[in-house]
Amino acid sequence: MNHFILTPFFLDRPERGLDELVEANWLINRPILPVGSPQERMVFLYRPLARMVAAALAKGQRPISVAGDCCTSIAMLAGLEQAGVRPTLIWFDAHGDFNTWQTTPSGFLGGMPLAMGVGRGEQTIVQGVGLTPLPEAQVILTDARDLDAAEREALAASGVVHLPHVTDLLDYALPEGPLYVHFDTDVLTPTVAPAMNYPAAGG
Repeated sequence: MNHFILTPFFLDRPERGLDELVEANWLINRPILPVGSPQERMVFLYRPLARMVAAALAKGQRPISVAGDCCTSIAMLAGLEQAGVRPTLIWFDAHGDFNTWQTTPSGFLGGMPLAMGVGRGEQTIVQGVGLTPLPEAQVILTDARDLDAAEREALAASGVVHLPHVTDLLDYALPEGPLYVHFDTDVLTPTVAPAMNYPAAGG
């Protein structure tokens, strides 16, 4: 049984338009956040999400998180870990989300969650939700057609498996055990899903 959880935020900012997605029986994660840095506020946003994920798994349900950005994946991984699950992560994204403060040309925190999740760069959120970083060898990044230069180098030197084409997954031998599938809609062609903050040509 699927268990939907909506976090109507973009990073640490409320994103009210996401409320229109809510259906019956969805849980909504909308805590009151304290004053602080975006990372500090996101810790308070993600702790309850992690608990909701763990609670769903304890009931034999499949947690599905819907949110305005990819950083909520940190909370998903933390909730899975709380439930004793250390999955293989399949990351569908037009971008690598593998930047750190040292590689990012934009300073955009939303371009860092995959790096954070494997223990690279910014770790305030990871530590705040109690996540043990996932080993890079347990991560499969597919597409990532729009990479920054230094990000591309970091990815190539990492243990992350990069499959440039989504169809490459059809021939890839997935490991035994649980999977966590992360899906950013920007992996689609922008004309199919035009309401994206950071569209990338192709898809």
